[in-house]
Amino acid sequence: MASIKKYFRESYDELIHKVTWPTWKELQGSAIVVSIASLIIAFVVFLMDIAFDNVLREFYKLF
Repeated sequence: MASIKKYFRESYDELIHKVTWPTWKELQGSAIVVSIASLIIAFVVFLMDIAFDNVLREFYKLF
């Protein structure tokens, strides 16, 4: 039981005194970057899907 108390005490101490939390402005900036990157990746995957669809349609027309 003492080891569990020690674990929670050390965890709390680390979260309060050793972790650096981002500011609201930094958090907003990171959220915007992640959102834009996600949209770009989704668009690239969409384009790849269209390209593979067209290639496979042409491939199966040959048979």
